[in-house]
Amino acid sequence: MSAERREHREHDELQGEGWSRLLAAARRRLERTSGALDGDIGLAGPSEAERRTVIGITGRYRPETVKRLAVPLRELDGYLHDRYGTGLLATLGRLHGPLRDRPAERSDEEARREQALKSAHSSRLAAQGWFAAWLEQIAADGTLTRLVRRGDAPLLDAAVRVLERLPGDRDRFPGDQDRPPAHPAGVLPLPVLAEWATGDTKALVPGSPLEQLVLRALAQRTGGDIPRVRAGRRALWESAGAIADDLASQVLVLNIGAEGDTVVCDWLRDAADFGIPFRLTLHQLATDPVVPAARTIFVCENPAVLRAAAGELQDTSAALVCTEGVPSAACHKLLGDAVRAGARLHWRADFDWTGLRITADAVARHGARPWRMTAADYTAALSKGESTPLAGPPAASPWDPELARAMAESGSTVMEERLLPALLSDLTRT
Repeated sequence: MSAERREHREHDELQGEGWSRLLAAARRRLERTSGALDGDIGLAGPSEAERRTVIGITGRYRPETVKRLAVPLRELDGYLHDRYGTGLLATLGRLHGPLRDRPAERSDEEARREQALKSAHSSRLAAQGWFAAWLEQIAADGTLTRLVRRGDAPLLDAAVRVLERLPGDRDRFPGDQDRPPAHPAGVLPLPVLAEWATGDTKALVPGSPLEQLVLRALAQRTGGDIPRVRAGRRALWESAGAIADDLASQVLVLNIGAEGDTVVCDWLRDAADFGIPFRLTLHQLATDPVVPAARTIFVCENPAVLRAAAGELQDTSAALVCTEGVPSAACHKLLGDAVRAGARLHWRADFDWTGLRITADAVARHGARPWRMTAADYTAALSKGESTPLAGPPAASPWDPELARAMAESGSTVMEERLLPALLSDLTRT
């Protein structure tokens, strides 16, 4: 019989029902043990063909009622040598390709994981609690392992470079001020940020692996989750000083008025004259500078408060800005310009951990004064209704440390709508 015909017969026999599971089990065992022919392999619930094959390999009878068959690897290796002229390792390689060395692969994978983490921990951001927590999270939940296995470990370094170059960190790390933002509102467009950090303007497009990594870090920094909707993701980028769309970034205002001779200023004055809520875009604020006429501006988080003020107080309400959650770039632009023009901000948010972070940032960024954001305000509002549990990592309240302690003790949120009568009273008096 020719060698070609022998090889063809061998292939047909070893691909048959009696051999396929047995050889698959042998491959798994050898790949786990770097090819060591020690121990045995087993088949549970063997078929008749498998029982006969094992009898032929071992020379020992197995009854038809047997529930598990065990075959020593060395006996299988010897049988293949005797019958086909090649041992187990060579046979498996010829049938299904070279065996993998899984211990070596795991060792290499772990080394690449450790190298990726070591590189990330060398970042100047490593001392930030949120940054360390982000790295710990992606290392623990399998994200980093998946990146390594796909050959995408460099994405972690790219994510770190993006985070290091966010405009929101420029005050802490002035060495990166050599390249100014490419937007007149002082924020960095995402394509510019992507090119600056990675050389690819499209690296941070929605849904890209790099965007997902960076958004997870930003969510960790703000104490929340990655928003599911696009608007929420835009807001998360804006919280760090990056802008996806200067038309989508907006701020809702009531009775702000404006100083200046531009179309946008005319619109704001007309809206204030009639007590009509008005939306400004970041594009408008950057194109036509707006200096709010109001010298005292109240800031709330939820549109329901501004809607109530517009409905009940109309043009008699004090100037009011609504952040609609985490303040947008447009919101920060408007209020930053107002403060530089001499306005005083009174700021409040929901009594939850995110609300404390928003307020603390406003105090630090704009010199805002907390508005009905004390422990006494929280305790009084808490007693007036049912509340949902606090969620996410705790935050501090530097303006009134007792507030954070009271919230942690009760474990309950209080939405600012519950304070609506008192808030409207404040807006009326001013």
